[in-house]
Amino acid sequence: MKKVDVAILGATGTTAFAWVAQQMAEKISDGHPYFNLAALIADDPQHVGKPFSECMEWYGHYTRDLPTALAKMTMVAGNPDALGKAGDVKLVISALPPWSAPDFDPKFAEAGIPVVSESPAFRFEPDVPLVVPEINADHLSILEDQKKKRGWKGYIVSNPVCTVTIIALSMKPIIDAFGMQSCFQVTLQAMSGAGPKGLAAMDMVENMIPFIGKEEEKLENEGPKILGTIKDGEVVSNPMPLSTSCNRVPVLYGHTICIFAETEKPVTVDEAKKVFADFRGPAQELKLPSAPERPIYVLEQEDRPQPRIDRSKGKGMSVCVGRVRKDPAFKNGIKWVVMGDNFVRGTAGNTILNAELLYAKGLL
Repeated sequence: MKKVDVAILGATGTTAFAWVAQQMAEKISDGHPYFNLAALIADDPQHVGKPFSECMEWYGHYTRDLPTALAKMTMVAGNPDALGKAGDVKLVISALPPWSAPDFDPKFAEAGIPVVSESPAFRFEPDVPLVVPEINADHLSILEDQKKKRGWKGYIVSNPVCTVTIIALSMKPIIDAFGMQSCFQVTLQAMSGAGPKGLAAMDMVENMIPFIGKEEEKLENEGPKILGTIKDGEVVSNPMPLSTSCNRVPVLYGHTICIFAETEKPVTVDEAKKVFADFRGPAQELKLPSAPERPIYVLEQEDRPQPRIDRSKGKGMSVCVGRVRKDPAFKNGIKWVVMGDNFVRGTAGNTILNAELLYAKGLL
């Protein structure tokens, strides 16, 4: 299949969103089988016409340096006409913060260029699918309704917050096999989720912070949407009660979540482990390039998963489940710990996986 020209928006600045965009630019420019990085879009007019290296501070992921070819790419203006001069761009991958995305992403969608957006700005729109490819690829069916409703030639597909992607991957097999009546979640989220300059050392050394702004609202709304159904061209969220408490902990990469679920049908520990281990989705069926062969690794050690040891499972695109056990607080209770790399899987990886899904479905 022929490669598709794509553009990335949002790779400058100092927020976590810019960090995500940089990782996506690096991954695609490194020889992606579906995509060719044709353009880097400037959200600041002062960057237009300048080399990428002069417009940003490179944060990379772990220890990688800024690739030379990426450094030399010239920033193009943030409008469809300018993008048309950069190549036959069929997709914009956007990672703008919520205060900027509404000014940019819809312009490309309106002009007929699909957008996969990492921004929170569109996640709660009922006609915008919020997609984890293993879970709800079928939600792409509302895109035609979205285009008609908004008068766009293109469309927007939204990417969840990193923590929700990790949580939802572990909840889906349990919901499918046993149903779920309610769920409680306690997160232990890595510092990198706040961005490269989001936390001061004095905040985190010998400390944890039992609050992450707007994170609990995101988890309690995004998860049910991903696990919801389609009706009349919109997503109807899963109605189960869900309660979350979010914490920032002194870990660099890897979000860990303790989940306490009340299922509709009785479930044993062994049954839960089996559905976790056997879980596969459309991403695996379509053999998407970034999809892990095993979305969920079940770890038997009593003290796992641990971020430093386990975040690289499935090249970082899998999540790890451990400490599966009965929960005596519920009639049909099961609890587990899930951990995943918040960047490799949670943000940059899932966004690219969504782009690959659109490509494989013939939607670009």
